[in-house]
Formats: sequence, C-alpha cells, structure tokens
Amino acid sequence: MRPESMSSLSSAWTNFKQNADPQARESLILNYSPLVKYVAGRLSSSLPQTVDTADLISYGVFGLIDAIEKFDPERGIKFETYAIARIKGAIIDELRAMDWVPRSVRARAREFEACYIRLENLLKRVPSDAEIATEMGVSLKEYHGLLSKLSYTSVISFEELWTGAPDREDKQDPLGSIADVNAEDPVRVFESAELKRILASAIERLPDREKTVIALYYYEGLTLKEIGAVLGVTESRVSQLHTKAVLRLRARLHAAQGFIPAV
Repeated sequence: MRPESMSSLSSAWTNFKQNADPQARESLILNYSPLVKYVAGRLSSSLPQTVDTADLISYGVFGLIDAIEKFDPERGIKFETYAIARIKGAIIDELRAMDWVPRSVRARAREFEACYIRLENLLKRVPSDAEIATEMGVSLKEYHGLLSKLSYTSVISFEELWTGAPDREDKQDPLGSIADVNAEDPVRVFESAELKRILASAIERLPDREKTVIALYYYEGLTLKEIGAVLGVTESRVSQLHTKAVLRLRARLHAAQGFIPAV
C-alpha cells in the first residue's frame, strides 16, 4: 500500500463518502491498488500459463472500485479484508465469463466428487488414490494426469464450496438475499455458523498432507511453491494435493446439502 499517513487516508474516506469527491476516490484507488496485484498473483499460481496475470489485475481493479464504493468505514471492518474478497470475486467472475475451463473437465470434476462420496460411504474411511482411480475406471497414471487438469477447476472460495459450482443448474445461494444490509440477519448468522461447522468437520477428515496444504494455502497465505518447500515436494505435487483436498471438501459439503454431484 502507498505510504500515505493515516490522517490523509481517513480524510480521503471522509471526502469520498460524504461528498462523493472524485479526487478522494482516485486517491483511495491508488492507495489500495497493491491489493489487486497481491490477489492476482495468488490466483495466477493456480491457473493455466495461458492466463495473463496482467489481465487478472485489470479484472481485479473493478473489484477494488466496487469495494471502495460499497465499503462503510463506520462499521469497524478492516478495508483490506473486505476488499480482498471483492477483488478475488471480480477476477473469478470474469474468468468464468471467459469459460476457460472446458465442460469436459468440469464434468470429470463432478465425476470425481461422485466417486469419492460413493467410496467413502462404502468404505467408511477416506478412499485411496488407487481406489478412486479404479472406481473411475482409469489407471493410476491417468488419474494423476486428470488431477492436473482438474486443478484448473479448483479456484474457488470456501463459501462457493457451499453454494455450488457455477455451471450447476441446482446451484443455491443461501446468503444471497438480505432485506436490510445494515441489519444482522438471523438466518444468515445461522447459515454462516452451520457452514463453518460443516467445513471444519470436512477439513478435519482430510488426510494429513492435504489438511496441511489447505492450512498453509488458505490460512497462512503461502504459495504452492512455498508449500512445496515446506513439505519437501514439487510444486506440481502440491497442486495435486490441493486439488484433491478441494474436491473432497466440495463433495462432502454437497453431500451435506442432501445431493450427490451429477455425472
């Protein structure tokens, strides 16, 4: 972030929110613009090399502007935390609009989820890679190759794990409609608490290495390359572990909602 004083930054927020001062708006955008580069850099590590980081940054700028316009400084929420979610959402929305993941790949991701749930229910434990590969009717080598392709479908937020995949017709958004944005909606509070409970339980049931990858990537903010250095494995291997963890979590949360992913 630009080294502006707290007083000048506070003044910019006041001028923009109270007077809609365009210069104050521009000052805020410039001050917080490094957040866009940070989020774009994090996302680019999980995307195909054909996706240009500069494009991600341009998409994220719209998320930053949206965050600045909708942010309420009086609510006592740290802007950086609020903005990062908005920026990430704007980038992912634009990537979806580009449809950069083939339908066949998304279909295989749903097949993985369905096979995983069937095996877990049958075996009463976490199925191994070999067992999932057999259930899907592919060799272990083909299975690992599939995980590399599926890694392109795992760019999501934890909230999206609950609401469903973007191309699923039965997608639901339990947090999407709130009558009063300034009021504490009891339904949303309950759903948020339930989501956290189910997600925590699903993470706890992950194999140790996948659990470690999830913790280091989403909570510690490490890149896949940095996680590889911690675990002593290649970045490609970390990507596979991350993909498997996300697919397992998504499968379990879908099952908790009362449906098995269609294939």
